[in-house]
Amino acid sequence: MNQAHVHLILNHIPVIGMVIGFLLLAVAMAKRSTELKKLSLSVFVAMALIAIPTYLTGEPAEKIVEHLPGVSEAIIELHEEAALIALVGAEILGVFALGGLLLFRRSHTLPRWFVTISLILSIAVAGMLGWTANLGGQIRHTEARSDFQSSPSPGTTNIEKGAEAEEQEHH
Repeated sequence: MNQAHVHLILNHIPVIGMVIGFLLLAVAMAKRSTELKKLSLSVFVAMALIAIPTYLTGEPAEKIVEHLPGVSEAIIELHEEAALIALVGAEILGVFALGGLLLFRRSHTLPRWFVTISLILSIAVAGMLGWTANLGGQIRHTEARSDFQSSPSPGTTNIEKGAEAEEQEHH
């Protein structure tokens, strides 16, 4: 297993985990459940920790894939820039959540202002992580790029070409 493989395994965890943490916090707010609120804060801390090795395996992964056919250096650079911003956001949320867990560990409730800020931060960080993941996917998946053009495969009949053109007109 190389660093690119490790990066691919790790990079899904903070993205999905942050969305789960956000959803847990939203449900916790609706149900007024302090236990669920604290659980969601714990998820944010865990995702901040996992984001670190995810980010750190990115550069070695780049060295492995940068010269492969179809890989765009420009997309790699955009992904790298987005990853740094997402990492900083995840770490800010993680430190904030950890601070809340420590500060309010004996409390039976978490202050509403703290929970609201956590929710807003989690939405922002989930968006940053999602954008970063989208850019990362485009590095090897040309079909995910905005400029992707599907071309008929060799041996495609004129009927199939016409159907593909008609389908593209409808989208």
